[in-house]
Amino acid sequence: MPLPSMKDVEPTQLTPKTRFKFRCHKNIQCFTKCCSNINILLTPYDILRMKKRLGLSSEKFLEEYTYMEVDEKSAQPLVKLKMLDDEEKKCPFVAPEGCTIYTDRPANCRYYPIGQGILRKGTDGGPVNEEFYFFIREPHCLGYQEDTEWTIGTWRIDQGVDLYDEMNREWKEFQLRRNPLMAKLDSNKQAQIYTACYDLDRFKRYMFESRFLEVFDIDKDEVEKVKTDEIALMKLGFKYIKYLLMIEEALKVRKRF
Repeated sequence: MPLPSMKDVEPTQLTPKTRFKFRCHKNIQCFTKCCSNINILLTPYDILRMKKRLGLSSEKFLEEYTYMEVDEKSAQPLVKLKMLDDEEKKCPFVAPEGCTIYTDRPANCRYYPIGQGILRKGTDGGPVNEEFYFFIREPHCLGYQEDTEWTIGTWRIDQGVDLYDEMNREWKEFQLRRNPLMAKLDSNKQAQIYTACYDLDRFKRYMFESRFLEVFDIDKDEVEKVKTDEIALMKLGFKYIKYLLMIEEALKVRKRF
């Protein structure tokens, strides 16, 4: 997501019913300024949408438009959008008329100027994840001075984030869950997680060209589905990651192994 400095984040936790005024349009003085010198975290579904929009393989997209960092807490690989190497460090997809991949832009660009956070709470039924929202008020942004009124809920609908949240929820789940062994992930496991999460074309080849289907007992219908359905492939990748991180027995190993 675009990662604002803490001084730009209002600490109040907002609900879907919270009201605010905001509008971004081509005639506003700050138009596209929020698209420069930013740190955008990409989710697996973001990458799936963007690489399809550009007609690239996941490998080519990742090589050309992203870089990888390892999260200090979880030791898991994270992918971020690579800004242009110019004075303003612009997003590679921004143009004077706006975003060139607007209908396939990342989830956190969709949310802006709202930020989304998740709290993991313990309950009698076990830990649950609770989503909340907050305002991002950057000095250059004049959108809050506009008269169009929203609730967080209507903003989410207008920006089309429901599908993105649904697709990203499982990924966020294993980002939040902590297993003591995660901090000891070696480079080989990090590479496997990176591939299963973000490099779907490579993961698909690994699945069908290695002993993957001999080792794991996966339903035949699911195997057939992932041949043509990239969302199904992404979700299978999530199961594999949960298995690698020993979060849950998401995949079953065949008895002879």
